[in-house]
Parts: sequence; structure tokens; C-alpha cells
Amino acid sequence: MPDPNAPTLAAPTQTAWSAPLPDICGLMQSSPDGLSQTEALARLASTGKNLLEAAESQRMAIALLKRFGNPLVLILLFAAGIAAISGEQASFYIIATIVVLSVLIDFIQEHRAENAAAALRQRVALSVRALRDGKVQDVPAADLVPGDIVVLSAGNLVPADCRLLEARDLFVNEALLTGEPYPVEKNAKAESPPVDEATPDNAAFMGSSVISGSAKAIVLATGRRTRIGAIAGVLRKPPQPTAFTLGIHNFGLLIMRITALLLLFVLLINLLFDRPLIESFLFALALAVGLTPELLPMVVSVTLARGAVRMSRQHVIVKRLSAIHDLGSMNVLCSDKTGTLTEAHIKLVREVDIAGAKNNDVLHWAYINAAFETGLKSPLDDAIMEAAPTDIGGWRKIDEVPFDFERRRVSILAEQAGRRYLVVKGAPEDVLKHSSSYRQAGSNASRPLDDIARSTALATLERLGDEGFRLLGIAWREVEPDRDHADIADESELTFAGFAAFLDPPKESAREAIAALAGLGVAVKVVTGDNERVTRHVCAALGIAVSGAINGPELEKMTDEALSARLADTTLFCRVSPPQKARVIRALRRRGHVVGYPGDGINDAPSLQAADVGLSVQDAVDVAKEAAAMILLKQDLNVLAEGVREGRRTFSNIMKYVMMGTSSNFGNMFSMAGAVILLPFLPMLPIQILLNNLLYDASEIAIPLDKVDDAMITQPRHWDMAFVRNFMLVLGSVSSLFDFLTFGLLLWIFKAGESLFQTSWFVESLMTQVLVIFVIRTRGRPWQSWPHPALIACSLGIVALAILLPYTPLAAWFGFVPLPPQILLSLLGVSAVYLVIAEQVKRWFLSRHAG
Repeated sequence: MPDPNAPTLAAPTQTAWSAPLPDICGLMQSSPDGLSQTEALARLASTGKNLLEAAESQRMAIALLKRFGNPLVLILLFAAGIAAISGEQASFYIIATIVVLSVLIDFIQEHRAENAAAALRQRVALSVRALRDGKVQDVPAADLVPGDIVVLSAGNLVPADCRLLEARDLFVNEALLTGEPYPVEKNAKAESPPVDEATPDNAAFMGSSVISGSAKAIVLATGRRTRIGAIAGVLRKPPQPTAFTLGIHNFGLLIMRITALLLLFVLLINLLFDRPLIESFLFALALAVGLTPELLPMVVSVTLARGAVRMSRQHVIVKRLSAIHDLGSMNVLCSDKTGTLTEAHIKLVREVDIAGAKNNDVLHWAYINAAFETGLKSPLDDAIMEAAPTDIGGWRKIDEVPFDFERRRVSILAEQAGRRYLVVKGAPEDVLKHSSSYRQAGSNASRPLDDIARSTALATLERLGDEGFRLLGIAWREVEPDRDHADIADESELTFAGFAAFLDPPKESAREAIAALAGLGVAVKVVTGDNERVTRHVCAALGIAVSGAINGPELEKMTDEALSARLADTTLFCRVSPPQKARVIRALRRRGHVVGYPGDGINDAPSLQAADVGLSVQDAVDVAKEAAAMILLKQDLNVLAEGVREGRRTFSNIMKYVMMGTSSNFGNMFSMAGAVILLPFLPMLPIQILLNNLLYDASEIAIPLDKVDDAMITQPRHWDMAFVRNFMLVLGSVSSLFDFLTFGLLLWIFKAGESLFQTSWFVESLMTQVLVIFVIRTRGRPWQSWPHPALIACSLGIVALAILLPYTPLAAWFGFVPLPPQILLSLLGVSAVYLVIAEQVKRWFLSRHAG
């Protein structure tokens, strides 16, 4: 929370945005060397964190209040109020206490789980380079304050609203603020921007990203004082639902339908039998709550948080908890080639002309382009710089046309000895397309790039691709001596120098990891900007069977329907642009696949957002890390394979709660619905139903700790509502059958009255519900798969409590009476037979159904 006694700094006015450049630091009480650490801390105490979300204490209060906004909780509290008004004080206190305890257990456990996950996310929180005490330091983006001087480069997210002090070939994507998809050029001009200009050229705003170039800027506003902060509510769109969120939603709809039917049925029957209205209403409501697994949010949160902690030990940091399930459900991995399937230790090994002869001019021009490029450096640029130092002391950069993923090339306008040249490097096919002449090795004369020459160049390109080389095309043209600006239109009539050929060997660990993913039921599809020949070479080296390929130009012409029809038989998507990669991923998802995508560059952000689970690496650019749901601390597919296993373990434990809760609860609630027709009294008091439900939930709190059978990990796991519904109906019916058997024993053999009947069935229903946990938690025999000791202790402890409760002073509060020994022994016998039958029915059901 901001310190009220700390010094304050006013929000930026129009003066701060439009003041002359030399006056900015003074207005912001800063200096060209930035703030001191002491001053920065003082301002942080005054302005608060550089975040758009509410403060932690506010989020906690809102989260707690939201739980009381649950419709079932509101109805129960309303019912408790009716009980109080009608004089049922005991019912009021018990119902209100049980509801509050359920809400608090859910809130506390989920809050602790979220804290554990937040601590992990903090390990990969975004940082920014800022001047503090005159030195460039890495500062958490959340700790920036007005007056900080920040250093920006390609790939960075702009961390706050800033006025540019210096800028060099700076292009920024402001789509989030303006809706314009194309990058805009920024500069540090001193003159004032127009008062009504939304995004002036000399400012960079929070929510935008640096595409190319570099800059130094002073922070004018942070957090909610930024422009995006003022409209955050409007801009914040709900994320595209993932496989996990869709599954939770569908499960909720299933429970709501069944609950509504039972609720109306029971209420109608009680009214037809002229039973007390208030008692009938409370009974129906308690029945509805008994069917609803109200601790599901807590079980989900705790299970996912524990999964996140375990995955951190496997070098995977989870940013979005639901992504753990999505990773476990993943059955298609769309992977780029470089860095994921290859070592990304790229070396420049050849420089050749269009015929494949060695040509030193290629390295000369490539080196000039790479040396002066200020955009996001690629491994190819590093390889060029490492290949052979070239003396560029006599060269001076004039301008730059930054790289973008549509053009797939970068151009540098540079000068030497009064002559100016535009030097271009990029995708070979595109550079050739914009060239009109070429030079052979050892020649100083240019020749026309006619059809014969183009055929020769393409043959060389294909031959080198078949050998596994990754290629860049290098070209140049001389321009007028006074040309001081370059743009895309200048990239024409070029002289093609030749090809720079690079080797990027396949990763040693990738073959093993791909085999492991295949064993887990995950298919790998390669989506890359590289050409098909190079990609096939890498796939052959790694043992990836290629069933078909689609190239970018072909994909551009395909309809969504045509693409969908080709997906199953296509392994490679080559020469694809970033929007095309995202399109492939969305098409796979529409076909019902759960898709993962690893990426670390600016161009990967659309695909990371389109996938069910986006994965980035710790040293990725800010844009990629922000878009990803998980961060891999090691760029290794083996880490990903272990993450898939952990995701499936986590989802299996969530499904244990769902399967146990729905089948047992449905069985008991169905039995109660039938009992209201057969019995002259309620089969269980509303208070007893709520207590039964609370104790049953308590017995399952340790499920997140439970072990998972290996058989549950070998294939993708996902929500299957038909499987859940059928399992609930089959096992629930078996449970109801034994409930009706218990009714017969109590009524006809033991002649039980109302209180004795209700007490006996409370004990029997809780014993069968809890003990069947050990049957349902595994697909094998219960004695072959031991549960976690905590689950054993919780479950057996609750059973013991249920048996002992009628003999305690609390019994009268709940309407219980002591059970005679013969009844208790009979209930134990019924429960034992039920467990044996439930195991046989479970195995029969699983042998006929997949899930």
C-alpha cells in the first residue's frame, strides 16, 4: 500500500508531455543519470506498484465476497434467514456456520495455493533496464516510478508511459492502444506534439512493444495513471477459453441440470404430501447443496498449485494455473525448428554466388548489414559477425528499414567515401524477387538476372537446402549520394550478391524428447519460416515422420475448410508468417485438438496467444514471455515432456474428486428423492444433509496430495462430460441400491423410528461415500495402488467421527440418537458388501468406456 507520509509526485500534465526536451528531467525531478535508489524507493512508496491490478488486500476482499455471491450460498443464507424468522434458531446457526466454514476453507486454501503460484511467477516476472545511481540496472517492471530513465530495445514491452530522450531507428507496435496493426516510427524530437494527438511520435506508452531499434526514455506515468491504466477495464478482454475452462464450464452445466430436476421433484413431492413448507424448502435446498461439489474450486486450485510447485522442480514455471491441465491434455505440439529442434548454435559456413561458387563479396555485404542493424538480432546476425571480422571503419550508417515478418528482410542505407548503398539481406526467394542483376564470384561487372540466371539461383538454393543449410539472400544497390532516408519502395532493382549458408545442427536431446512425446500421445507438427528442404533434413535427422507439407504461399490461398481437411495428413508448415502460424494453431483447435506452442521471439506472440498452452523460455523477449502461459527454464523438449506428465497427474487428481463427488452425491441425493415418496418423514434432516456434505468434503481435502497410477499418464487427459455423466449414473445407481437395502433393514427388520432411521442412514451414507474413495481413486485394484497417507488419515478419521458422533453431547444438536450395536454392525456389513460390488461395477464400466 502507498505510504501516506511519503513524498508525492503529481501525475503528468500536458506540460510534461509537450515541454522542450532539455526541460523534461527538471519537470520530473530527475536527471540524465536517472534516480538514486533511495529516491526511487521513496517514490514507489508514494505512487504504488507499476501495476494495473488492484492492490493485494483489495483482491483478497473481492475474492472472499465473490464466494458469498455464489447462487447456492445465497440461497442457503436466505434459507437460514427464513429459519431464524420462523423460530428455528438451531437450524439458523448450524446452516449459517456450515456455509461460512465451507466458504472460508475454500478461500483460505485457494489463497494459499495462489500465493504459492505467485511466488513461482515472480521468478520470471518482467524486468526492465533502468538508470539507477548512474548505472544501467535490471529493475522489476512493477518497481518503476515516474522520473526513472529506462533503456528500450527490440523485443521489450514498454513498461510505462514514457517521453523519449533518445531514439535510434525505433519502431513500436501500438495496436493495443490504437488498433493499428502496423509498427510506427518514433523519435526524440524536441518540439511539442499537438495537444490532441493520441500517441505522439516522441512518446511510448505502456502496452506497446518495441519491434526494432533502441531508445532511452523518461517515465512520466506508471500503473493506473498510464493511458492504458485509464482504459484498462475497456481494453481487458476475457482470454479465449482453453480446454480446461471449457471443461469446468460444461461440468457446471451438467450439475446445474441434475440439481434443478431433483430440487423441483423433491419440493413437489413434499408439497403434495402436505409436509411443512419451511421444512420442505430447507430439505430441498440442502439436497441441492449436497449434490453440488462446492469444494471443487478449492480442490482444483490446490491441486494445480501443487502441480505448479512440482513442475518448478522440473524447470517449468507456471504463469497461468489452468495451463497445467491444458499441457496434460495436449495432443499436438506445434514447434518451430530453430532452437527447439536444433541447437541454435548457428555457424556461417559458406558464401556462394548463384551458381554455388565461393564469393567473398557475400560476406562483405552481409557483415555491413548485420553490423549496422539495430532491430532484434537473430542468431544468423551473430553468426555473420563471428564468421570473419570485416573492416567497416570507413562506413557510416544513414538509415534502416527494419526487419518485419511479412517482408522477411532488413535493409541498411550506409555510406563509404561519399558513395551510398542500400544493403539488403533476407529470405532468399524474396531477395531474388526484388533483384534485377547479379554478380558472379571474382567479377566486378553486373549481369542481368534473366530467367536462366534465376533458374540457376533456384537450383543452387534447392541443392543447399537438401544438404541441410539454412540460407540468406544478400543484395545491394547504389543510390544517390544525398539520399538520407530509405523505405520499402527502395528495395527494388537490386544486385544479387549470392547466398550466405548456415548450419544449425539438430539437438542431441530432441530425438529422445520427440520419442517421449510420441509415447505420451503427443504429435509434433513443425511450423517454421524456413524452407521445406531444410526442414525435411532436420526432421529426418530427428526421426520425425513427415506425412505431408504445406508452404506459406499455398496456405495463403487455402480456405479455412480446406486447411482443416489437410491438417491430419500434414506434418510440416514451411515458409509461414506469424499470422499463418497462429491460423494453423486455431484450425487445429477447431478440430478438437489441444495445442501447445513454444516460442521466444516477437513473431511468436500471436501463436503463443492462439495455443491452448503457450510456452516460452527465460531469456525470451518480453513480448513472448508475457504472451506465454508457462516459462521453460531450460530450452529442452525433455523438460516439456516431463511437464506433460505432471499436467496429467494434476488433472487425474482433479478428476478423482469429480468422479467420487458426483457419483456418491448423486447416489445419496437420488436415494433421498425416492425416500420422500416411501417414508412418512424426511429421510434425513436438512441440518444432517449439510453436515454429511461438509464431512464428506473434509474427507477429500487430501486428494491433491494423492498418487496417480502410471496408466493415467500415458495418454492425453481431458474433460469428457459423457464419461462423467455415465459414471455418475452407473456408480450412483449402485450406491442408491444399497441405500434402499439399508432402508429395508431399518424399517422392516429393526422397526426404526424417525430419529433412529435418520441417524442410521447418516452413518451408512457417510461410510459408503467416504470409503468408496479407495475404490474410485484408481483404475486398478485398490490394494495394488496405495493412496497418500494423508488421504487415508482424512478418510478414516471422518468415518470414525460419523460413527462416534451419535454418542456425543453434540448428537442432540443434529437430531441424532445412539445406535444399537446390532444396527451398527449391520451398517458396517452393508458398507463392506457395497465396496466389493462397487469395485466390480467400476471395472466393468471402465472396460467399456474411455475417459
